[in-house]
Amino acid sequence: MKKITTLILLIFTMVSFGQPERGKMREKIKAEKIAFITQQLDLSADEAEKFWPIFNTFEASTEDIKKTYLRPMRQKLRGNTNVSDTEANKLLDNLIIAENKTYEAKVKLVNDLKSAIPAKKIIKLKAVEEAFNRKLLERLKKFREKRNKD
Repeated sequence: MKKITTLILLIFTMVSFGQPERGKMREKIKAEKIAFITQQLDLSADEAEKFWPIFNTFEASTEDIKKTYLRPMRQKLRGNTNVSDTEANKLLDNLIIAENKTYEAKVKLVNDLKSAIPAKKIIKLKAVEEAFNRKLLERLKKFREKRNKD
């Protein structure tokens, strides 16, 4: 969960560097992710045809959870760590809701994927996603270093 959240934050950070090309950057990262996962999981054409609609539905649902619960919480806390107990409790309630919904989405993903790809590939998916996230983080790090040198 933390790594996925970090990836999403990274994507938004990277995208914000080139505001006019915001959609292009997001699409480029998505295309790279699709290619990376397909290759690393060694998905056949038939498996990929079944896998990607399920995975895309999962990603859309987790993005919706972040948009509905987590981003408003981050925005509220950004620069304002002095919240009342009532506000803090509401934020915690929303965090718990988001965590539960994310868990439910992951369980649904695994159950849905069972009919699309072998169990070994489902298990490998987590490691492949983490490897992609590390790759993306490294690219961001290099981009920032290059930007700071200029």
